[in-house]
Amino acid sequence: MKKVREFLGRRSVASFLSSLISIIIGLVFGYLLLLAFDSEKALFGIKQILFAGVSSPAKIAKVLYQAAPLVLTGLSVGFAFKTGLFNIGASGQYMVGACFALYTGIVLRQPWYVAMTAAMLGGAIWGLIPGLCKALFNVNEVITSIMFNWIGLFAVNLFFSNTPKILANYYGSANANRTANLAAANARAIIPTLGLDKLLKSPFMNISILIAVAIAVVAFIVLNRTTFGYELKACGFNKNASIYAGINAKRNTALSMTIAGCLAGIGGGIYYLSGTVQYTIEKVLLSMGFNGIPVALLAQSNPIATIFSATFISYIQVGGDAMQPEFAKEIIDIIISVIIYLSAVSLLVKGLITRLAERKKEAAPSPGQDTAQTPDDSKQEATS
Repeated sequence: MKKVREFLGRRSVASFLSSLISIIIGLVFGYLLLLAFDSEKALFGIKQILFAGVSSPAKIAKVLYQAAPLVLTGLSVGFAFKTGLFNIGASGQYMVGACFALYTGIVLRQPWYVAMTAAMLGGAIWGLIPGLCKALFNVNEVITSIMFNWIGLFAVNLFFSNTPKILANYYGSANANRTANLAAANARAIIPTLGLDKLLKSPFMNISILIAVAIAVVAFIVLNRTTFGYELKACGFNKNASIYAGINAKRNTALSMTIAGCLAGIGGGIYYLSGTVQYTIEKVLLSMGFNGIPVALLAQSNPIATIFSATFISYIQVGGDAMQPEFAKEIIDIIISVIIYLSAVSLLVKGLITRLAERKKEAAPSPGQDTAQTPDDSKQEATS
């Protein structure tokens, strides 16, 4: 029992258990929802959610393809969380990054790695502005980042609408509301597959998931193994104490939001440089940036855990696609929403697990402690 208590008392174990409980409750709620819609086909629906993602190599490729940008938007939100900031502007940074990548690849006709660098730059600029507002004027980053989501959306739409060379109809297509197909405009801008598409028999598969995993590892090292990362987290834990210790809190606040924007921008570049999807000019914020929030919450802002939480979110989304036409795909969105709310309270669950383990540990006698009472002790207790 002592070993079990010590095992549960570890922070990493408590974090994993709290996230796992959130996922299980979310899936159970989803099954009850399926029962309410169609009790006869509910079992089919939950089977699709749980197993469709691994039913074929093509499905696995689709999971990994969607997981790559989710890892990066999750890192964007989680990196800001680690430094005491709430970057709800990942959607806008994602779109601006995609805009920079597509312009560099289609109009400037640069190779994919140059376009990816441009995406990183675009996201960084869009994250820097709310960071500066927070650092210099103490404006809440939630408000500014939400505003910049919409500013980014309409700025990107306006830019694309007035740049004929970037649109599909410039290359002979009848669709004027989409960006050009990269294969026709500039094949060098497509992220290479290195044979992974043939291995998994899917055009969706490329090296984007490998890039995302590498960036997650770098983010983990920066946050946990460098002085810079320590300073960023110190500002998040206690800004005033950090200033007293000589840390430049304003600079770190601006840098934190810039790095978060950079990560989201790379996510936009990765998704639209795949060569399998085109940006559509719509007056709707893209969900990929907002989906980074449940990814970060499930991962408890841990960069390595973000890889697995993003893969899980992508996995159940593929399962949601497989449920159609028997069930609406939006059921998956409801399940994800439930998981978001439960993930928000998972920190409370984590704290309860940790405190329970510590309380039992304190109550248990130490190995060297003699629990037997001496005769004098018994007399003293009887007298009292």
